[in-house]
Amino acid sequence: MIAKDEHPVSTLPPVPLMLGVAAAAAVSVALVWLSTPESAVALAYGGALVTVLLMLLVIARLKSPPAEAQIAQTDWSITSAAMENRRRAIAIIDRANRLVCANSSYEAWFESTAAPYDLAFEPDTQEAVIAGTRNAWRDGSARVEDIRLTGSDASYELQLERIGRGEAYLLWRFSEMHQERTYDGLSEQLSGAFGELMSRAGIESALVAPNGIVLTTTPGLAERATGSRDNSLAGLEFVQLLRSDDRDRIFFAREGQQGSPQTLIHIPLDTPTSPRLSDADEAPSLMLLIDSSVGIGGGTDSNGKAAIPQLEALLSALSLGLALTDRDGRFLFANKAFLRAVERVDRGLPQFPSDLVVGEDKAAMADTVRRFAKGATASGDMAVRLANDKEEPVSMGLAGVRGLGDAAVLLSISDSSEEKRLRRQVAQATKMQAVGQLAGGVAHDFNNVLTAIIGYCDLMLLRHTPGDSDYDDIQQIKANSNRAASLTRQLLAFSRQQTLRPVVLQLPDVVSEVSQLLKRLMGEKIEFSVRHDRELGSVRADPQQLEQVIINLAVNARDAMQANALKRGKQDWKGRLTLATRRVSARDVRKMGIDIMPADDYTVLIVQDTGGGIPESHLNKIFEPFFTTKEQGKGTGLGLSTVYGIVKQSNGFIFADNVQGPDGTPIGARFTMYLPVHKGELPANMRSEEVEEPKATEWSAGGKLLLVEDEDMVRAVAERALVRAGYTVTTAADGEEGLAAVANGDTEFDMIVSDVVMPTMDGPAMARAIRKVKPDIPILFMSGYAEEQLRNDIDIANMHFIPKPFSVQQINAKVSEVLSEQRG
Repeated sequence: MIAKDEHPVSTLPPVPLMLGVAAAAAVSVALVWLSTPESAVALAYGGALVTVLLMLLVIARLKSPPAEAQIAQTDWSITSAAMENRRRAIAIIDRANRLVCANSSYEAWFESTAAPYDLAFEPDTQEAVIAGTRNAWRDGSARVEDIRLTGSDASYELQLERIGRGEAYLLWRFSEMHQERTYDGLSEQLSGAFGELMSRAGIESALVAPNGIVLTTTPGLAERATGSRDNSLAGLEFVQLLRSDDRDRIFFAREGQQGSPQTLIHIPLDTPTSPRLSDADEAPSLMLLIDSSVGIGGGTDSNGKAAIPQLEALLSALSLGLALTDRDGRFLFANKAFLRAVERVDRGLPQFPSDLVVGEDKAAMADTVRRFAKGATASGDMAVRLANDKEEPVSMGLAGVRGLGDAAVLLSISDSSEEKRLRRQVAQATKMQAVGQLAGGVAHDFNNVLTAIIGYCDLMLLRHTPGDSDYDDIQQIKANSNRAASLTRQLLAFSRQQTLRPVVLQLPDVVSEVSQLLKRLMGEKIEFSVRHDRELGSVRADPQQLEQVIINLAVNARDAMQANALKRGKQDWKGRLTLATRRVSARDVRKMGIDIMPADDYTVLIVQDTGGGIPESHLNKIFEPFFTTKEQGKGTGLGLSTVYGIVKQSNGFIFADNVQGPDGTPIGARFTMYLPVHKGELPANMRSEEVEEPKATEWSAGGKLLLVEDEDMVRAVAERALVRAGYTVTTAADGEEGLAAVANGDTEFDMIVSDVVMPTMDGPAMARAIRKVKPDIPILFMSGYAEEQLRNDIDIANMHFIPKPFSVQQINAKVSEVLSEQRG
């Protein structure tokens, strides 16, 4: 405590002065008596003089200021004592910025008795404090947040207020700023009006630190434990307040067994779904002590359940999901948080807790509830999978309770629905990305194999004519290889590594192009309708790929409607397929609250059927490659994965959900594709909707080629094809060998044909090194990856591309075309 003490100053004449006046009066009376023989004259003079002195003294007393004005300075020790507050550091300064007084918290927090101006504030904080002080002297008050001192991690909030007679002083209030936690404010609630309500209901509560020390309690608990509501239990060990008998009944230590038994319920405030806390900031626990004499019974409701209005009111106020069961394991009550956590707000509770979990966990759940209901008082938790979410296990807490009438077990669970939704989205996005990378790698390696198979088939066909016994077999091998190549293209589409040729277009135009084909695909039993919104924004996409998306979705819808009709045993059935386009603005996207989709303007394509919908367990898997619900041999599982890849590669989004009927059951599936509205102009070579096919060229002048390929079988078939076409071919097994062939200078190559992905030195690295020696040599890259992706990653002039797998005729034609362009 820092204070400046001053004592009152008296306004009466000082004692020496009064003695001097009295002596002077006595001397003057003596002189009069000696100068006149009459003693009566001297006495009269002395009396008159005394009378005058007394009158002067009375007048002086009457003119003295009041007692309040006699105080020259305030006794600041009284003010300092009144400012004592362990949660706030308070100081007062005068207009000269001198510290007048401060409480003990100020000295303890800042380890200083200096004025606030002299504290070691951080530079940014110092400027904010100076500005706040200036505003407070001018306006009467100010507030400064996030104040920090050099070398300290603490953060403070400062409130400044001008005070005092004449407003000559400035009051500084420092408050610590704490990060808000789930249990913040609970201490004040227990010690306040909410705690009074609980005590009146016969339920006492204590907030207990992890080391067992009491932090705060309800007022009634202090009275039961110490005999007075005014006593604070903070700092005491919670277990020392209680005693138990040989039957494990709990009593207050002060009351002993003469008091009523208590039911102890331990509620950890650090739930399994909460963020992990550090050891130094571990969450406290809430301890409930429920008196066995509390009138919780008193009749039953219409369903035969115990009426527990007081406890229900208390549990409903908590954000933690809580429910009660009786000794037979039947539900008695559940608060709204519990119903939200188990996703049964609309349907209500089942009869038993085991009805909430999957079949594999039913027995364990029922046995655990029965054990806690009929055994000794205990608590624990178990991991279960809820029936509505079989993928995500949750932790459910159980505690045996006694003295609550029919209630025997308390179940607790956290409402983590939003957390689970976000977790599923992140897991799905991560899984799709990983599967996409895997699919792209598999397709790339598979394309090398197919290139060799198709190439050798072409070479064999050059030696076998139609009618030959082997001709048909070779054609069959080539046809199956081409079919496998189409599968790899679908894998590349899913992994977003296929070559797209995007143009600016209108979705209704694409729908119109495929409408006639869709009508033939749907057949007579499916009604096909198209609806378009007005003022749709244009999109930038590959029209052929969008047509593939629409066809895949429509064929899936047709198969789903046919399967649904067979499942219901209806021979005479009718289905309906609807294609619709919509305009969605950025404001509409923000209202939808889809976190993964940026708020922008979109043109939307909706494909909706009446095929009975998609099972909930399949909604998160339908876009994965090779996932199919069709019979074996009737589907590859790549249709929807191809759709997903094309949409994502076009910077769009696609979602699947079910359309609900009037009774709440799914009647069909709906796929919604969002493509961003194109803004701005395209490069001149991309504006035309018609992509010109490369003109066929004939080149018969031959040439010297360097073929670089790490796969032996691909290198061999490409070499044979090019040699047969009249080229002189030098081969290399990797990039370093190819670079050495050019650097040695023994052969002047007209063109380099190279793979992209190779060990040690890849194709682009080799090409850059060769260009330093031969700056104008053309380079033809062979790859199973997307041309557009390669051109974005490889910044090399005079670069050409041929996708794998290719035939003998295709590679010959491409080499001829490049050499023709090179030589004019």
